[in-house]
Amino acid sequence: MSFANLGLMPELLRAVAEKGYDTPTPIQREAIPAVLAGRDVLAGAQTGTGKTAGFVLPLLQILSGSPERRGQAPRALVLTPTRELAAQIADNARGYGRYLKIRTQVVFGGVNINPQISALKAGCDLLVATPGRLLDLQQQGAANLSRIEFLVLDEADRMLDMGFIHDIKRVLKLLPAQRQNLLFSATYSDDIRNLAQRLLREPVSIQVTPRNTAVEIVEQCAYRVPKEHKRHLLAHLIREGDWHQVLVFTRTKHGANRLCQQLEGAGISAAAIHGNKSQAARVKALEAFKQGRIVALVATEVAARGLDIKELPHVVNYELPNVPEDYVHRIGRTGRAGAGGAAVSLISPDEATLLRDIERLLKRAVPVLPTPPFTVNEASPARPAVAARTESRAESRSHRAAPERSETRGGGKPAHSRAHGSAQRPHDRRPQRSHSRGGRFRQGS
Repeated sequence: MSFANLGLMPELLRAVAEKGYDTPTPIQREAIPAVLAGRDVLAGAQTGTGKTAGFVLPLLQILSGSPERRGQAPRALVLTPTRELAAQIADNARGYGRYLKIRTQVVFGGVNINPQISALKAGCDLLVATPGRLLDLQQQGAANLSRIEFLVLDEADRMLDMGFIHDIKRVLKLLPAQRQNLLFSATYSDDIRNLAQRLLREPVSIQVTPRNTAVEIVEQCAYRVPKEHKRHLLAHLIREGDWHQVLVFTRTKHGANRLCQQLEGAGISAAAIHGNKSQAARVKALEAFKQGRIVALVATEVAARGLDIKELPHVVNYELPNVPEDYVHRIGRTGRAGAGGAAVSLISPDEATLLRDIERLLKRAVPVLPTPPFTVNEASPARPAVAARTESRAESRSHRAAPERSETRGGGKPAHSRAHGSAQRPHDRRPQRSHSRGGRFRQGS
């Protein structure tokens, strides 16, 4: 089957061909006709399978088909949980719609709001937004949502999670009651699925892959290692494996900053990306990573959604996520578009329960490999004592709070709220046992 068989107009087919795509993915084959037919959609598919084109292409066609309804206010609204995902969707919409007279705008926090106000006043047809910034714009009279005919929640599980549900409800009250609703995501818990059903009218349910499964092409493995030795093992894996590009996930912003410093101290170029970083800093770090100017990009959960890095070879879970579904999104940053990839998890004794939860979700075991010998180098980047104590206290508070979840209003600070299944789990209190000899650490040997 080709894209022409899906009923897309010539202008869209030309743009799709220029991007190098000739065969639609399973999610695109089912979603595009359903959206064109005017149906509400609840769609699930693994990351990297083309979900964005599944709703962007039919929306562009519908919007271009009635130019007489074009005005200043947008007719289609796409809500996303992160700035990076919002920017990516807008870029895709502009690329696919290059031969159509469709105006696409994107708004999110972390940047100056005034250019966004000016852009919306100039008018748009398709608006891509994070919820917090959209509400800020609406309160200032810059975002008119009274003419929305199509609503898309991308990464709907996170959008309907506790961290976003209040903003989502506020946005829904601003929209016309009669509209077409499209929900797309890689994962759905039963609670989130039930909540989503309340927003949809006789939806077409699309599940092209088993629910909440990881990308099969990704090679997954884990190493057991004491928490205090994780950074040393990570540096060893990067050096000995000759890794040139690795995305590393931590739970907290302070942990990401600290690990970035530690890797730099070990001679590995690194940058951190998280909700406290300005959008300019996040874009700069991501571009440096894509261009190969840094080896390790250390990120919080915010980067699990929306980062599209071509042929990313390695993902490392430096710390396991509290929410098992987030593991799927993390490792989905590699193995995209049919390319291979490897996902490595570093498991400390207190994360044993989190690993079991992930394996229960995947319905398969994550292979635990013998931990290789590695050098423990206690040297770390010098920091002022006061700064070190301040970061330590902040890190302790951050661990007690919920992990970074979302982009909220203003500067895009994370919402501190409990995600589905994200309650803190009791730690394994068993003592850690390790054996060191001559600066070499061996585990399980």
